[in-house]
Amino acid sequence: MFIGHFAAGFAAKSVAPKLSLGLLFIAAQFVDLLWPTLLLFGVEQVQIVPGATVVTPLIFEDYPVSHSLLAVVLWGVLLGGGYYLLRRDRIGAALLMLLVVSHWTLDTLVHQPDLPLLPGSDFMVGLNAWSSLPLTLLIELSLFTLGVWLYLRVTEAIDRVGVWALWGLILFLLTIYAGNLFGEPPPNVEMIAWVGHAQWLLVLWGFWIDRHRRVTIDA
Repeated sequence: MFIGHFAAGFAAKSVAPKLSLGLLFIAAQFVDLLWPTLLLFGVEQVQIVPGATVVTPLIFEDYPVSHSLLAVVLWGVLLGGGYYLLRRDRIGAALLMLLVVSHWTLDTLVHQPDLPLLPGSDFMVGLNAWSSLPLTLLIELSLFTLGVWLYLRVTEAIDRVGVWALWGLILFLLTIYAGNLFGEPPPNVEMIAWVGHAQWLLVLWGFWIDRHRRVTIDA
């Protein structure tokens, strides 16, 4: 799952319009922003096996700190709780927590049974939509279309930057997604980790977009 997580960030703007799109992206992608660092330090492991699934060559061997359900819930509480302490915004805090947890929920749709409920648990979940390219495309593109539509319903550009920055990001995300699906497998795990850290640029892009758009509903 890739653009499906960004879809959740886009969609969440319609629920909590006060929150910046960049912050919503942080929540929706929180565990995937954490995962590359854990890879670099050897805390979690992944293998590159071309043909492992029809969608991704990655075999997620061990990622209990970033992707077990218990850990994801705790990360959500940490992010939402931190936001509440700073802003005293219960709705915003709850939404950020739910967005973090939504990452695990969405991953269960596409992953092989490799998502643990608890660190150290042998019980894994995953509905394995990655076994079918058409099904994967249907799920992710539908989510992405819905998320962008919901974002567009509640915001409007205040200048040209607000138009082109948004559509530029949409096109860029779709291009990355196509590259992930149809490009060559990554050469090594270190490359996966460093490219994963580049997702922070997408977060900054989200903050930039919202500086050039305004909310069209009551916050």
